Amino acid sequence: MLLRGCLIIILLGVQFAFGQQKPDPDWVNQKFSMFIHWGLYSELGGVWKGESVRAGYSEQIQSFGRIPKAEYEAVAKRFNPEKWNADEVVALAKAAGMKSIVFTSKHHDGFCMYHSKYTKYNIVDATPFKRDVMKELSDACLRQGVKFAVYYSLIDWNFPGNGITPHNADAISPKHHEFSMKQVEEIMTNYGPVSEIWFDMGSLTAEQSKELYNLVTRLQPQCMVSGRLGNDRGDFAVMGDNKMPDHKIGVPWQTAASFFDETWGYRSWQNRGDLDAKINEKIGSLVKVVSRGGNYLLNIGPRGDGSVVEFERDALLAMGKWLKSYGEAIYCTTSNPFDGAPEWGDITCKGNNLYLFVEKMPENRVVELKGVIGKVKNAVLLVNEQILNVKQNGQTVSVNIPQAVQADRGIVVIKLVFEDGFRAIPDQVLRTKVLTTANAIPVYAHSSMDYYSSYRSTVGFAWHFEKKGMTVTPTIVYTEGDQDKVLRLTIDGQVHDITLTGGNPVSLNVNPNSLNWGNVYMFNSKGGAFAGSATGLRKTFDPIGDGWKLQPNLKPGESVKIPVEAKESVEILHEFTSDREQDILVEIAVADGTQLILNGERVLLRSFVGGVPRDNQVVKLHVRKGKNLLVVQLYNRFGEEVTYLMNPNVKQEEYKLRLNPIKLYPGNIHDCTLEQAHPANKNSDMGSRDIRVELE
Repeated sequence: MLLRGCLIIILLGVQFAFGQQKPDPDWVNQKFSMFIHWGLYSELGGVWKGESVRAGYSEQIQSFGRIPKAEYEAVAKRFNPEKWNADEVVALAKAAGMKSIVFTSKHHDGFCMYHSKYTKYNIVDATPFKRDVMKELSDACLRQGVKFAVYYSLIDWNFPGNGITPHNADAISPKHHEFSMKQVEEIMTNYGPVSEIWFDMGSLTAEQSKELYNLVTRLQPQCMVSGRLGNDRGDFAVMGDNKMPDHKIGVPWQTAASFFDETWGYRSWQNRGDLDAKINEKIGSLVKVVSRGGNYLLNIGPRGDGSVVEFERDALLAMGKWLKSYGEAIYCTTSNPFDGAPEWGDITCKGNNLYLFVEKMPENRVVELKGVIGKVKNAVLLVNEQILNVKQNGQTVSVNIPQAVQADRGIVVIKLVFEDGFRAIPDQVLRTKVLTTANAIPVYAHSSMDYYSSYRSTVGFAWHFEKKGMTVTPTIVYTEGDQDKVLRLTIDGQVHDITLTGGNPVSLNVNPNSLNWGNVYMFNSKGGAFAGSATGLRKTFDPIGDGWKLQPNLKPGESVKIPVEAKESVEILHEFTSDREQDILVEIAVADGTQLILNGERVLLRSFVGGVPRDNQVVKLHVRKGKNLLVVQLYNRFGEEVTYLMNPNVKQEEYKLRLNPIKLYPGNIHDCTLEQAHPANKNSDMGSRDIRVELE
């Protein structure tokens, strides 16, 4: 039973059922891959007409250098990468310990690094080189046993009628979408097995994202689709450039990283700094990403002649050397099973083993691991299997690291082996019989309408609770807002799909006369993104001085259309008082993105795209005695208006659905998770903040 200790929350969304195509376990387990940003921009190397273009990424030099279209296109006539050697690039990736290569088939400039039959603006037809470098790379990957993958920009500055905008989140016209569909089809058809397709930028409609996703999946069922396709269509979440989360994520995810934050494409004048420092930095980033359950995609930017920059080559070879000694602790591992990282470093998990990455050596050179149950067999240095002195005292394991042991690239890696599995004791064990979303450990994902409109979403809730006995009888308590949803309740490994219907109604103790709805104000939010930030998160307001405008035509209970520009938000502020602390239910209309904030605390943050039902939401508000401030943020992507409705005149009752007894594991500490049984998308926020589980 001890092996269930690798916390349930790291397994949600990464369960491989028999015959299931996605998520592809090979993709989840590869951990380390090569990104290649190489294109027409590489020929320029960050320089235009003898001047260094210092603004922005160098692969976007056409935009930041304000290069006229005809002059940029003319660069193709001298693009002749005679030093390109696909087999050498793949061999470098293998030597670096990378399991796949993601190649830029087309970046924002629209220039194709493969032989596309839908445009002459490609490396075969427009350059003197006249070779399909992407085909050469895919063939070399197949020969050498490295997975091949592609990057594909959803914006295209060269497509007829398109311009260059600074935000790169343009809407995609029907003709442009048709063009993208044809190009993606030829990529998926003509270049062998494609392990992932890395869509980027643009702001697609929900239907456009769905069509591209379905096309890829139909042609290559195991091909993993990046979340940057938008509208929460995707098989894995992508963090921001060079970003990694400070929390665990319950779905497959990836961090894409460049050697230098300033650029991805080749920059001839880049200050590359100290090589050893860069190697240590990238190894440290790899460890942190993998210990949190993600994959690390590290980019190189070859020169215009096709050669790999020596600094990047040498760094990759050094990383590969390090991985030859420590790859066991990286590949095919799961994330740190404990609730947080220890002060001394990071942890990965595989089978009966824990791998301890000691990055900050304690002064006494004793590494402590607290909150673990299981008998330790031994502890060894992973590099040479030197046996280390290990002691167990209750739930604490202590490993002594001799003075003679030196860090390799700033890290000492210890393999801690257990005889019969182990259990990581959670930091938070509840002694209450009521499990709520407030006392849960959230299971996070990364919701993305487009690159700019993305935020940390919640796709599940996890609890660890204390209970004696052989069984537990749960009761699910829900409100009208969750009526008919199908949720998956898992207690100690037993899975139950539950339809929220037929529960016994119980009236909330609400006195409508105790609420006095006052003024309503409106604030137009600029910024063009829906990312969880809102004026309403402030604790105090000065409606007169802060830009809020009184709206006498907006009244509780009445639906009103409000004009809003595309990629903008409107925020509605309600002032009201209550003569007591109490819970009330309200109904709100939703938009592409909807946020609800009560007294500076977020109550709801959801996007309604990619198949998520656009029904009005019934939400429970815990109001305080005296004055309350309620803010509703409505985000509009493409249309001209949003619908406002804040209706307190709903039936004030919740429902209790009692389930059959569920058998518990031996012992007093048990696990429980709640998620959607059939989510519209893996990364869409599940809502259901008002649900609770009562245990008997």
